[in-house]
Amino acid sequence: MTAIRSTLFMAYAILWSVLTIPLVMFAALIMRGLWGYRAGRMWRLGTQWGVENLLGIRPRVIGLENMPAEPCVILAKHQSAWETMTVQDLVPKGAFCVFVLKKELLSIPLLGWGLAAMKMISIDRAAGKDALDQVVTQGRERLQQGFYVVLFPEGTRVPPGEKRRYKPGGAYLATHVGCKVVPVAHDAGELWPRQAFLKKPGTITMSVGPAFDATGMSEQEVNRRAEAWIEAEMRRISPHRYPDVRQDAS
Repeated sequence: MTAIRSTLFMAYAILWSVLTIPLVMFAALIMRGLWGYRAGRMWRLGTQWGVENLLGIRPRVIGLENMPAEPCVILAKHQSAWETMTVQDLVPKGAFCVFVLKKELLSIPLLGWGLAAMKMISIDRAAGKDALDQVVTQGRERLQQGFYVVLFPEGTRVPPGEKRRYKPGGAYLATHVGCKVVPVAHDAGELWPRQAFLKKPGTITMSVGPAFDATGMSEQEVNRRAEAWIEAEMRRISPHRYPDVRQDAS
């Protein structure tokens, strides 16, 4: 049944993208303004319909009251493609998100073209300090325009129970702009593994942590605080993935 669900979803997602991403590009490049983001939301909601009704994957969100009413930097755990869609449901109604992503993603047929048209914050990760300055320059502009900025501080999708070094991009942006930071943890990788065709039905927990103001903090302090909350929350929602948690409970 899982194979059938996954096959149906893949076919649906491809067809839906072929039909809608040209509309996203048209809206972003020709109509301009927020039309590209509105069209992008249509693509996302249609894809999420397939996730919920074909794959049988549904979200359970806790801590939504922690999300600020004003634009901020969201630092989220990254385990799959699922959270790139669902994290956008965490912001207030009518608001939009932009992502900080590597520029190579913009060359992906359909998806990458849509991201490029919507002016996501793309960086050259090999540029070092210049890449961080790119994040601040573009991120400041997006925040001032009312967008929430989403980053995955580990830089890549990480399997459940594992952790990679938290990179400075999000913390660098937040400290240089002076805005709030919101940490987000989830267990999407349990049902939607990295680069896996087969996806299992079930409920994914997404937990929104307390916002904190990065004004006056160092990048290291911001990263430590976000990492501490996210990794502690991961042990709470996925204790079976952490041997130290199982030992403490026994």
